[in-house]
Amino acid sequence: MIEMKFIRENKEYVKQKAALKNEKVDIDGLVDLMEEKNELQQKADCLKQERNENSKKIGELKRKKEDASHLMESMRSLSKKIKETDQELTELQEAIQKRLDWVPNLPHKSVPVGKSEEDNVVVSSCGKLPDLDFKPQPHWTLGEELGILDLTAGARIAGSNFPLFKGKGCRLIRALVSFMLDIHTEKHGYQEVWPPYLVRESAMYGTGQLPKLREDMYYTEEDEYFLIPTAEVPLTNIHRDEILSVGQLPVYYTAWTPCFRREAGSYGKDTRGVLRVHQFDKVEMVQLVDPERSYEQLEVLRFHAEEILQLLELPYRVVELCTADLSFAAAKCYDLEVYAAGV
Repeated sequence: MIEMKFIRENKEYVKQKAALKNEKVDIDGLVDLMEEKNELQQKADCLKQERNENSKKIGELKRKKEDASHLMESMRSLSKKIKETDQELTELQEAIQKRLDWVPNLPHKSVPVGKSEEDNVVVSSCGKLPDLDFKPQPHWTLGEELGILDLTAGARIAGSNFPLFKGKGCRLIRALVSFMLDIHTEKHGYQEVWPPYLVRESAMYGTGQLPKLREDMYYTEEDEYFLIPTAEVPLTNIHRDEILSVGQLPVYYTAWTPCFRREAGSYGKDTRGVLRVHQFDKVEMVQLVDPERSYEQLEVLRFHAEEILQLLELPYRVVELCTADLSFAAAKCYDLEVYAAGV
């Protein structure tokens, strides 16, 4: 979340950067609310100071056994005004917070400016694409022919876009998960975590999933829990409400979890097979670092992800997302796009 002080002092800059992400935010209205709150806060402080001074005067008069009824009557009126002002402040703060929640993270200066995913930039490519002398089959056809994927059974159990793996398909998933976790923990120094798969709403706000992506999330209304869309949410919230000293940084976490996404609004896009599903497995990496080194460490994080693909000898390319294609919470982002012959 962007600090109120920064927004107030850099209003035009914030408006311009948010516009580059195609995010419509009423920054002027937000700043107006902040100014209104500051003025009301000053009024509340003055009223409370007056109350404190009157309390002292009443105490002095009582010690002298003199009449303090006029001040006590004034105090009743003053207390009522303070209560009303505090209530106004609470309502104003809630209104400000709701607007702050919709201010996106601002793109870093190095991010290419663009209007859509067509303006994303290919940074590098790795591996040689195979020269096939036959028409490759899509993965959903191969998976079912090999007996490792059963999309029909998954749909019977939970509906469309819930794949069901069988036999060697399950073994392949377990092998890949163990392979990635072993590389990250034994070679790159990550600490493995097995986190909860359900989180509180505050944790979702803490990683920028809410309020923007609420429609994409699975929510258990009775218990007020969200199913995690990625292990990034619980991993990032491990130190929520804690202050880490620079000496404790960096902190590297990795976790394998199932991930749950409703994918609202993605109807008809990559809906065949397992490319865009409601439940999938993912090995996540999270680094908590000194803010001064965050973009340097992003490149390290990218290298750790790329190394997995290199060891698996999968051809891929690195794409830097332009401003318009960045997620609500991202300031800079790379996609690693892996070659798939038959999709």
